[in-house]
Amino acid sequence: MIKDITLRIRPDKIHDLEYIKEYAAKALKMDIPDVGAVQAIKRSVDARGRSPVFQIQARVYSGEPMEDLLQPVTYKPVRPGKKAIIVGSGPAGLFAALRLIENGILPIILERGKDVRERRFDLKTLQTEGNVNPDSNYCFGEGGAGTYSDGKLYTRSTKRGDVKKILSILVLHGAIRDILVNAHPHIGSNRLPGIIRAVRNTILKCRGEIHFNSRVTGLILKNGQILGVRTKNSEFISDAVILATGHSARDVYELLDKNQILLEAKPYAMGVRVEHPQDLINTIQYGKSKDSPFLPAAAYSLACQVGQAGVYSFCMCPGGMLIPASTAPGELVLNGMSNSLRNLPYANAGMVVTIDSHQYGHLEEAFRHFSGLEFQKQMEQKAFLAGGRTQAAPAQILTDFLEDRVSRILPAASYIPGMVSYPLKEILGPYITDALKQAFQIFGQKMKGYVTKEAKLLAVESRTSSPVRIPRMADTRMHPQIRGLFPAGEGAGYAGGIVSSAIDGDVTADAVLAFLAGEG
Repeated sequence: MIKDITLRIRPDKIHDLEYIKEYAAKALKMDIPDVGAVQAIKRSVDARGRSPVFQIQARVYSGEPMEDLLQPVTYKPVRPGKKAIIVGSGPAGLFAALRLIENGILPIILERGKDVRERRFDLKTLQTEGNVNPDSNYCFGEGGAGTYSDGKLYTRSTKRGDVKKILSILVLHGAIRDILVNAHPHIGSNRLPGIIRAVRNTILKCRGEIHFNSRVTGLILKNGQILGVRTKNSEFISDAVILATGHSARDVYELLDKNQILLEAKPYAMGVRVEHPQDLINTIQYGKSKDSPFLPAAAYSLACQVGQAGVYSFCMCPGGMLIPASTAPGELVLNGMSNSLRNLPYANAGMVVTIDSHQYGHLEEAFRHFSGLEFQKQMEQKAFLAGGRTQAAPAQILTDFLEDRVSRILPAASYIPGMVSYPLKEILGPYITDALKQAFQIFGQKMKGYVTKEAKLLAVESRTSSPVRIPRMADTRMHPQIRGLFPAGEGAGYAGGIVSSAIDGDVTADAVLAFLAGEG
């Protein structure tokens, strides 16, 4: 017998397997010895009542072998034959490579940045000295932006591809099995680099190629088809090219534009990072529960509509820290991250406002489809200047921001490069400022205590997604103008986050397979 039930487990009992088995037996009116195993299918925290509990969708086995939630995937060495270039080694690029290997196609990955080990030195230099390496930073390098900025795996893109397969591949390469069942799975920036190395080893063992420090500088085009790409020192020829360059590879958009390849501006969002003490967020979400030591660091998700503007929290990092995610000198970009334990004293999140041509339309005549990107760039440059031409962040206490006061003294923060007190409205402009002010008042009603002088805002959070889309046809996923060119992931404008990007890479690889088989 196999039955699915929902269990509500006290936090202090969540790891007590015998207690859970007894609970399941009682719920199903069975004798305890008849319960062979209780398998969690999905697990989440329900904090709506007085006392938070873990809610588990469980599968109870009696007289039946327990099924493994892990989906097996087999990778074998690829024989010489057709090959595909993949530009970028973020989630879209890596999972595209794995899918190609599954089907006997050789992937050649070109990554502008360094491997995960070497990349760390550039991140340290960025944090402590403010020096930005345009090819190696929090956005560029092996594993992409997610490797060193948290590793959240939650996605709403459940209909775009096989989420369980993506999570299983991560587990097969070293992630904890809990990501298969947690409602909001998370790996952590301390564990992701090892997983990325394991993925790299799988690709190399199967005869795939990975070339680091290989920024693509040219395209090899003939009669409306892409034949390969050029880097500074090499030329690579293949049967198809997947562009999986991430949302910050502005030079790739410029390269496409130089070759008169169709691009288009798209809506995106910008705003600030907001940081609270984690204990405060725990109290707001859980109350003063005696079970707090057994509960994870509390998270939140907020959204509202203010006139024509959508305002929402983005990339919420419980028990995390703020980091500089700039990709070019003279600009300042902020992001957040958490390690696997999420045990640092602060909680941070992006708080962003939707941006469309109503805000950057005045730039369209000069910058065309790059008008949104230019608007983004200008705000990052303003933040850099306000921070004193370093990676220090302009900042303001939340209550001061709402009341148009310059903050005399800023509370402590997790941001290593430091903060400079600054009136953020002078960076954000009236549209974003007004939307944020109204939204924070609404969020303060939803989460009592959220609006507090203990919270601070740091600018600017500007890389929620790409302001540019590389169009592709819905049926073939190929660029409508260039045969053999397959845009994928966040940089193409079709994903947002690790899992959705990985799914997009996986499905794009299937489109490449169809093309190589003569079906596209």
